Formats: sequence, C-alpha cells, structure tokens
Amino acid sequence: MVNRKDLNPEASPQAAFGARIRRSREAHGWTQEALSTRMGVSSGHISGVETTRKSSSLRFAKAADVVFGLVGTVDTFERQWHEMHNGSLLEGYPEYVGYQSRAAEIRLFESGIIPGVLQTQEYANVLADSAVQRGDITSDQASERVEFLIEQQSTLVRTPPPLIFAVLDESCIRNPIGGPAIMDAQLARLVEFAGQSNTSLQIAPYSMAERKPFIRLVYLLTLPDRSLMSYVESQTQGNLDRGLSSVLPLVKNYHQLQIGAASQAESVAMIEQLRKGIL
Repeated sequence: MVNRKDLNPEASPQAAFGARIRRSREAHGWTQEALSTRMGVSSGHISGVETTRKSSSLRFAKAADVVFGLVGTVDTFERQWHEMHNGSLLEGYPEYVGYQSRAAEIRLFESGIIPGVLQTQEYANVLADSAVQRGDITSDQASERVEFLIEQQSTLVRTPPPLIFAVLDESCIRNPIGGPAIMDAQLARLVEFAGQSNTSLQIAPYSMAERKPFIRLVYLLTLPDRSLMSYVESQTQGNLDRGLSSVLPLVKNYHQLQIGAASQAESVAMIEQLRKGIL
C-alpha cells in the first residue's frame, strides 16, 4: 500500500487508539474513505487519528463504537478515549457521567463557579483556559475538557427528560468569571434553565452561613430503578459512591439545603437584579 505508515501501539495511548482504529477498519475490509462515510468524518481525519497526527474526540470514539458494533460492550472506543484523557478529568467523573446520562433525577450543589451541566460554552472555555495558564492541564486537555462538558450536557436532552434540582451557592452568581459579557450570558442561561418544566433552581444565599451542609460540588443521582449514588469533589479528587450508608446522609442534607435556600422565584429575581446591577 502506498504511503502506509507503520504504527507502534506502544508508543503512546493515542498511538494505541489509532492502531486499534486501523485494525478494526482493516478487519472489515474498509478503506479510510469507506470508514469516513460510515462515521461522518473526513478520510483525512481517519488517517490523522490512525497515525496520531490528529487527536480523536469523544464524538469520534462514539461514532467508531456505532460503526464497529461496540456500543454496550465492555471494550468500547469511548471507554478507551476516557482512559486516554483522564489527565484532564478527576477520577470517577467519566464513570459518573455515564450514570448521569441514565438518571431519572439529578440533584446538585456547587459553590464558587456555575456547575458544568449549567455552563455556557464561553464560560467553560474561560475556566479551561485559566487551568492552562496555571499549568494544571495542556491546551489539548482544555479543549477535551470543554468537549466532554458539551457531550455531558447533551445527554440530559432526552425523552423523558430527567428531573434536575440545582442549588447554587450565592458565590456562583457573584463570581464574575470571564468578565461582564460572558457572565451576563451565563446568568441568562440560568434563568432559561429555571423556566424549564423538568428543572428547579435555587440560590443558597450568603445569609445561610453555617447552615449550608456542603461547601464543594455534590451530585446526587436517582436511577430508574430508584437506587441512589453520589459524586463529590475536592480540589484534586472525585469520589463516586453507591453505598446507601454514605449516600443517604447526603440526600438528607440536600433536603435541608433546599428548605433553607431561596425559592425559585426569589432566586430568579435575585439573578435578574444582579444582571441589572441592582443587587
């Protein structure tokens, strides 16, 4: 074959991914052009991923799983992609997102920044870029982080939609991430979210003080079989937990948080006043 580049799967995780794409393609007797038609990407992109000249995306990995019949199996390209990109995501988070995509109810709390599922892409870009400037992640990982976030948000648009309960610390709406324009668009997104039929938005005001049971991000999921799980984060670690003895106290604390927080009407009014510069 003309211009065929030899691959070394052991050179890097990206090389292993690309070599597997080539093996799978050739096992089906497909050219790069034939695979590109099936996956909806250019043949040049197929070639680039196979030879590591181009990065694969989560969307690319999912499309490969569909084409090669791997959806629902253990050894998917999506799983390999997550393993390859865990450097930009906290431990347990990709697994959590998999459960979130099937959850019947989602409860979340965040402090300091708008939680990922409610972020605009511009807001998310600012956070990712700041992580690059701090040296926490690379530029490629920043792009992957934002792409993963957009994919995560897309899993919540389904029929029937999950019930989503969001309680945000007041600091989330007052912390001017990205400047006035980006922050105003982000606050508008929160108002839009509150207006949906399957959502609830509350602001936990500063006046709750020590009565707030959480100080960092908390996600609580109710799955279709009514089982519960939690995902909580520290600055450097994420923890996914399915044990009732540890999840139920978080659920109880979340209910107490909702009781003490401002109502949705009060919360939306607070956001609108903040946008107008009144609050």
